[in-house]
Amino acid sequence: MENLINLFGSLEPMQKIYWGCALIASTLFVVQFVLTLLGMDHTDIDVDFDGSDTMDLGNGMNIFTMKNLVNFIMGFGWAGVCLKDSISSPFLLIVISVIVGMAFVAMFVFIYAKTRKLEKNGAFDIKDCQDRTAQVYLRIPAGGEGKGKVQISLNGAVQELDAITDEDAIPSGTTVKIVEVMEGDILKVVNIQNNLVI
Repeated sequence: MENLINLFGSLEPMQKIYWGCALIASTLFVVQFVLTLLGMDHTDIDVDFDGSDTMDLGNGMNIFTMKNLVNFIMGFGWAGVCLKDSISSPFLLIVISVIVGMAFVAMFVFIYAKTRKLEKNGAFDIKDCQDRTAQVYLRIPAGGEGKGKVQISLNGAVQELDAITDEDAIPSGTTVKIVEVMEGDILKVVNIQNNLVI
């Protein structure tokens, strides 16, 4: 252990950053992967920059999530570590590492989209969602000004669906009641805590 600490201490400052990013992000990635296998990954944090809508790509995919941040840092770190001897320019190495990090995000978003399609239950009927409760996955903007996402468990499968509300904005993790299935497979929901809906 002492040898590893001494070895780390002898690295150049940028290599310390690359190694730190690679090791920490890889550890978090493994934790996320294990939680996903256990079905406990539905609490991903979405970074909302403008206080309203998130950058939703459809199918529950949002660019600014903790998962994608970890994927980016992991790609950035390992690119810096692996390409150190091949690229002599520190600036060029940073640029390529950033590109690799973005490629990691794109790759995992693509894999996630394909996985979500495999999870779809052919017997699912969105009308069955009426009057059921669901968990907000992506923040739902106030006053019907934009769509969020909710997760609902039906027939043994978890479905991720678009949702709106006429009320105040509803943050991620809130339990809501589905009061209407609208055209375009959009759910209208109300906040159970605010409305005391049973």
